[in-house]
Amino acid sequence: MLTGRGRGPLQIVQRRSQDLRQQVGRLLSESQLKGALDVNKRRDIFQRCIQLKREIDENRKALKNLNKGDEPAPVGNYNQRKEDEENILEKLTKQLQELASTISGENVTQIGTKTEDSEESEEEDEDEEEDNEDEESAEDDEETEEEEEGDSSDEQPCNKEYIAVGDFAAQLRGDLAFKKDEVLLILEKKPDGWWIAKNIHGNKGLVPKTYLEPCVKKEDDEEYSEEESEEDVEVVDETANGTEIKTRTDSHWSAIRKAMTEQINTIDVLTSMGAIPAGFRPSMLFQLLEEGSQFQASCFLQPELTPSQLAFKDMIWDPEKGTIKPRPSRVSLILTLWSCKMIPLPGVSLQILSRHVRLCLFDGSKVLSNIHTVRATWQPKKPKTWTFSPRVTGILPCLLDGDCFIRSNSSSPELGILFEVGVSYVRNSTGEKGELSCGWVFLKLFDANGIPIPPKTYELYLNGGTPYEKGVEVDPSVSRRVASSVFHQMMTMRRQPQLLVKLRSLNRRSRSILSLLPETLIGNMCYIHLLVFYREILGDVLLKDRKSMQNADLISSPVLATFPKLMEQPDLMDALRTAWAEKESTLKRSEKRDREFLKSMFIIVYHDCVYPLLHSTLLPPFRWAEEETEATRWKVIHDFLKQNQENSGALHALLSPEGVHEPFDISEQAYDFLEEARKSGR
Repeated sequence: MLTGRGRGPLQIVQRRSQDLRQQVGRLLSESQLKGALDVNKRRDIFQRCIQLKREIDENRKALKNLNKGDEPAPVGNYNQRKEDEENILEKLTKQLQELASTISGENVTQIGTKTEDSEESEEEDEDEEEDNEDEESAEDDEETEEEEEGDSSDEQPCNKEYIAVGDFAAQLRGDLAFKKDEVLLILEKKPDGWWIAKNIHGNKGLVPKTYLEPCVKKEDDEEYSEEESEEDVEVVDETANGTEIKTRTDSHWSAIRKAMTEQINTIDVLTSMGAIPAGFRPSMLFQLLEEGSQFQASCFLQPELTPSQLAFKDMIWDPEKGTIKPRPSRVSLILTLWSCKMIPLPGVSLQILSRHVRLCLFDGSKVLSNIHTVRATWQPKKPKTWTFSPRVTGILPCLLDGDCFIRSNSSSPELGILFEVGVSYVRNSTGEKGELSCGWVFLKLFDANGIPIPPKTYELYLNGGTPYEKGVEVDPSVSRRVASSVFHQMMTMRRQPQLLVKLRSLNRRSRSILSLLPETLIGNMCYIHLLVFYREILGDVLLKDRKSMQNADLISSPVLATFPKLMEQPDLMDALRTAWAEKESTLKRSEKRDREFLKSMFIIVYHDCVYPLLHSTLLPPFRWAEEETEATRWKVIHDFLKQNQENSGALHALLSPEGVHEPFDISEQAYDFLEEARKSGR
């Protein structure tokens, strides 16, 4: 078959791209007048966005299937031309998605597209199917039998109608393709999450349940909402050895659901545009951090009172050694974050500000510790793979430290670590910022007999949704139902998002250091020695130097009053860590063995280093995942530390007319332990 006028396949694709570029240009010109157009005209523009997006996807697919050998005549720089054409199509897709996002914010039906990653996954699947025809034919026979079994269930159907929340393209023989908002009749619900359904045309096939929502009448909406709330109270996490998520007894879920409800419109728009996979959700742990200080490390660093409120539960004085007593806990370990693999990419309409993992102690019902965050790094060549930097030393930020200590004295048999892989983003079209969960996993720390799990490396497959939702996949478009073929099972698991972590056993030195920390706390190993200094100084002030145990007066101690604030400002913690390392390098060996001398030196370094910065107007407030703010803060910190070195301390900076500080407040000096101490059972 001849291609028009002897043109080669690449030239045909280029001509088609040129035509699409002109159509998109005309559409963008019309959209500039959308404020003066009626609703019908805006809806027409929106529908043309959908059609053009599909045509661009078809042209991109044709481009990817091109081969240099198919050209009727030699073509110079063939690969470069293909890459240039791909960039053009990508730019057109971005323009359409931004236009669709703007239109969708005006109450027009949302666009339903698939991400490029989904298409690539499907193409990879097709290649795998072609390379393994014999295995596929055997699998197809088994799936045909499944369909026949599903057909036999027509005599006793579920008679439940579900509505599709997104487009689904058939991936294997026996799948039933459908479009967003299409109504399907569910004939049978299979336990693997793939249900047998029938559409309005009478076609039957398997559909993923994560794409469906029950159809309800308007008058039944409120009733259904209440039933839905109670129905999702319990969930089984298959990646956590069958750990059962228990009925929630705290206010966590209500706060999370409220926050998610406020963001549901944004998430719906992003999902329907193909900007994020269906399993992404607003970050649960980020919402808890936003509630207040309850889940911040600064809260758990404070001493805990006994139920009688008359003594400290986790801080006891050892008169023989002249310091606080070590406190063993049920859980005391070191966790190393290695990497995240196959994390789906958000669409081009989102700019990623931070990739990170948040973790905390969890019992299947509520969060039991502070929420700790470790930022990931990535390479453009492998955007789906995130890595971490274990054992941070030198000038590397502690925010990148993949080595974490974990302590807990909870007696819950379901105690474990909840990991949430997330991203901070900003929408290019609106400038709106948010935090998304790209998946979560729960690692139970004890088996059914109460024996701790062994220290080793764990490959944890991520779940979509939130820990309070049932069996949601991160990205259903790249998932597969359980197949009999071992090869396909292996290929399926390789494509699933996963988190790689390692639990390490403690040596004698690590165990003795961790025993000086609070009974419940998660943090970085790189600054653990600074936390020990704080706890020892806290013990001296509260247990040794107080006039009497009944004395509850304010205590004059700038270190105790302000140190917990550093836990929420990692760049200041880095500054203190660096300053102390420089000071320690100048000490003699005998001085390093004298704990009292070290504590006095630590207080001097603290006063010269971070204490003035905490109240300097030159230092902008810490804001998460704002690159410009982070750069400004680090420059101020760097300049201040350099000036201190040149002037042998911070006194010159404090008295200099160039240094402007906030108005003095008594809280900078006074430590109120009754106000700061954690109440037992909180």
